[in-house]
Amino acid sequence: MHRPAITALLALMLISGCGVSGSRTVVEGAGPDELLKLRAGPGLGYNVILGLPDGTRLIRRDCVTEVGQLWCRVSLADAPGITGHVSEDYLSDR
Repeated sequence: MHRPAITALLALMLISGCGVSGSRTVVEGAGPDELLKLRAGPGLGYNVILGLPDGTRLIRRDCVTEVGQLWCRVSLADAPGITGHVSEDYLSDR
């Protein structure tokens, strides 16, 4: 791969917010009476591991696009051994 292509790819990854492995993030937008589903894989077809309320602190590992949706592999900040995938739509870097 040529140097300009590598630079462009890295810039795109950083802009998307998923290029940096191990970045801190928080669940936001699930709603007061709803939970964000932590899934066993990147997509709606995977089993739900547990529900995460708004404000849950996570560590974002990496992200992939599946059927037009960006899914991020995350672990719980307070229990790093618990990992799964969530929709990137519900993550905030606040």
